[in-house]
Amino acid sequence: MAEAFIHGLILAFGLILPLGVQNVFIFHQGALQKHFIHALPAVLTASLCDTLLIILAVFGVSVMNFSSLTKTVLLSIGILFLLYMGWSTWKSTSSTDKENNEKTAKETFTPFKQVVFSASVSLLNPHAIMDTIGVIGTSSLQYNGGEKAAFALACILVSWIWFAGLALAGRRIGDLDQSGRLMNAFNKISALVMWGAAIYIGFTLAK
Repeated sequence: MAEAFIHGLILAFGLILPLGVQNVFIFHQGALQKHFIHALPAVLTASLCDTLLIILAVFGVSVMNFSSLTKTVLLSIGILFLLYMGWSTWKSTSSTDKENNEKTAKETFTPFKQVVFSASVSLLNPHAIMDTIGVIGTSSLQYNGGEKAAFALACILVSWIWFAGLALAGRRIGDLDQSGRLMNAFNKISALVMWGAAIYIGFTLAK
């Protein structure tokens, strides 16, 4: 059981580490919000969505069984969300004026928007689905019973710890960046990553 747990930790960490839309969004929220607690809607939503995908993958309910039409609709919605998220992120600016900065954060990324956006980049992201269903789900086939549960638990723990840590790191960068220049540059990079992901999904649908 310990071996399965360690396997899950290493595998999940390797999958979640690379830069992607989900990681960019969580980090961005940590840096944008005045306090870490204000970024919790995004962190909790991403963690819960990953938990759902991991459970589906490990215990055999594959979302890859969706019909072609359903996939097309879901991915199309994902493209629209990513385009809008990129636009909102590109427009957001950082300022040395703390009151103005807080106002911008609240208006641009309300808790509801955080939940919707975080869910979209988690559940409508082909990379996230392939990582969980294709890699984690396949890797779990070698385990049964308690070992399978330990493997799934390890993968889930990595997601929760990683997203919380990512938001905390973003908050720290936000505190250090008094001029706002670093966050303005990061906003532009984040927007480009989101638009790039939308284009990639578009190519996926066109195949």
